[in-house]
Amino acid sequence: MKILGIEFAPLYLPLERRLQTLAVLFYVLLFLQTFSIIGFFLFFYLLFTKYFWLSIFYATWYFIDFNRPYSGGRKVAWSRTWSIWKYFKDYFPVKLIKTVDLDPNQNYIFGISPHGVMSFSAMVNFGTDATDFPNLFPGLEPHLITLNGQFYSPLMREFFMMCGACACEEKSLKYILSNKGRCQKKGQVCALLIGGARESNEAYPGNYKFILNRRKGFVRIALETGANLVPVISFGENDAYNTVEVKRGSLIQKIQKFAKKYLNIGLPIIRGRGIFIYNFGLLPYRVPIHTIVGKPIPVKRVEHPTDEQIKKLHEQYIFELLELFEENKIKYLKNPDTKIEIC
Repeated sequence: MKILGIEFAPLYLPLERRLQTLAVLFYVLLFLQTFSIIGFFLFFYLLFTKYFWLSIFYATWYFIDFNRPYSGGRKVAWSRTWSIWKYFKDYFPVKLIKTVDLDPNQNYIFGISPHGVMSFSAMVNFGTDATDFPNLFPGLEPHLITLNGQFYSPLMREFFMMCGACACEEKSLKYILSNKGRCQKKGQVCALLIGGARESNEAYPGNYKFILNRRKGFVRIALETGANLVPVISFGENDAYNTVEVKRGSLIQKIQKFAKKYLNIGLPIIRGRGIFIYNFGLLPYRVPIHTIVGKPIPVKRVEHPTDEQIKKLHEQYIFELLELFEENKIKYLKNPDTKIEIC
């Protein structure tokens, strides 16, 4: 239904689709830090009411618990099975596909590409059980590795840790993969979006530009902990929005670089759809996303890896990533001639 060029959603849609849209809206608001603002507002507001003790209690708890995101997190299993995640998954839909079985007696770093604008597939695949991770990879425990800033807000930190997420810090990954403290058992998976905020600025539809050439920290950690590397590609992640391509040297690109350098966030210029309008909005489009988990690269633990060892393993990882892309692009891309650009 169009009015003055604006395309509205039909008045009558199945309840299932309405719930899917609300589930994705919840995540988009979460990603845009809406709940961080609410969390800080409640914290300071309660200080000036008769419930001030709640804020004081939480501040004490926050101080005591501050290092938890860096030491294995605090996963609450039932939070990963909420119905909202099923609707979130079905909105696109997102599908998790394995190519080989993974040994639960090993630890792994899943290198996920591309980052996309809001990392929808990474969240639903590795921050929830909606795509059936426990049955696809029995014995493995995933930890979605996300920005440290997600763990500063009173509400956000608890939410993300409930989903099994941990902070993106070297000490955090080593704690999980070295089987220390509460992570003594094997089968630990660090699901890491390697390209980060910079890659989100390059999330153009149909584009597979991966920021990898200078990202070698995860390879060094794999060597130091003996964790196997697993390339993971999400076909369709970059198609969720019509991202505007920014000209090199433009003011917008300078702002993006500033945000990346000082705030560690991406600021892609996007156009999506709304709740009731299809022409524009902040919600992603309904595009299928297929996340392919490749075969593991065996890694032998080296306490102090040399630059040459890191370089060799990094090159092998990129080779396996390219192989995984070429083997699967015919199935999941409209244009089979699409190539990966490694930057």
